[in-house]
Amino acid sequence: MFAVDPVSHQFDDDIDHKINQKTKPVGALGQIETLAKQIARVQLATEPRQRKLSINQPAMLVFAADHGIAAYGVSIAPSEVTTQMVQNFVSGGAAINVFCKQMGFALEVIDCGIKQALVGEKGVTNNRLGNGTQAIHLAPAMTFEQLRDGFAFAEDVVERHHLSGCNLIALGEMGIGNTSSAAAIMASLLELDVHKCVGRGTGIDDKTFERKAALINEALKLHKQHLISPVHVLAYLGGFEIVQMTGAILAAAERKMMVLVDGFIATAAAIVAVKLHSNVREYLIFAHQSEEHGHKLMLQHLQAKPLLSMGLRLGEGTGAALALPLVQAAVNFYNDMASFDQAGVQNVS
Repeated sequence: MFAVDPVSHQFDDDIDHKINQKTKPVGALGQIETLAKQIARVQLATEPRQRKLSINQPAMLVFAADHGIAAYGVSIAPSEVTTQMVQNFVSGGAAINVFCKQMGFALEVIDCGIKQALVGEKGVTNNRLGNGTQAIHLAPAMTFEQLRDGFAFAEDVVERHHLSGCNLIALGEMGIGNTSSAAAIMASLLELDVHKCVGRGTGIDDKTFERKAALINEALKLHKQHLISPVHVLAYLGGFEIVQMTGAILAAAERKMMVLVDGFIATAAAIVAVKLHSNVREYLIFAHQSEEHGHKLMLQHLQAKPLLSMGLRLGEGTGAALALPLVQAAVNFYNDMASFDQAGVQNVS
């Protein structure tokens, strides 16, 4: 469905020269320099005459859905909280609203399949695939038709932003029970023991943690013979919001847009996308390392060094929103910082 071109490295020497000739010791700006090079590879290769980088009309896409497994005691919150939080997003009262307003993100809230549909609710994009997934330890999460529809819905969202001039999307999510789905995806695709993948989610106690791990193990055993590809893993273990985040990543990379990935759930979607198309990886910027237990291992698998580590575990895209100024700093550094020749400063590096 998606065709993702590899990022060209033909201008690497020119990019390195420009970065290294800035008025600083080589490498002194650390990850800002690495990030600038990553963005330059994408943007200069697609527009060879372009000499400046840009972040245009960044969009925060928050995908919301419910999970059948939530009814079996894996979270401290009931599924109704998903709908309540979507309403909070719409009214502007959530952390992601505050951060998007401050950072300059356009925020779009997408109902991928919450249990209680917000019929006629203004400010919510209707990409519903159902009233939540099936409980993954009892049945496949969704049908392949639902998965294909989810990819198509996500592509439509990304295309709309792309046509408006957006060249960077960020991914957020909301869905009680979605850390269970993400942990199951992680355990399957990375072939890890469930206890290395499962975390505390919304803050569960030890008893609930063990129940959560046991149910995920049940899901993996139930569907073992069907988990033969990343798409099958999504269909049997995924969430409607994880499917649409995966589709959004693929659609954005196909359009040579940068993708700012949030925490544990969004990174699960990123792993699926990279498994489907390895070229996707160079379009991904990882915002932060979540406190969720398995996220560090996910990032290591993707050879990703996150921009922030602040003890965040809220989701919603909050970590991605907070990282946008660093992305903009990398762009501005590349564009505007003087070279040694321009500044008349002796290069001692």
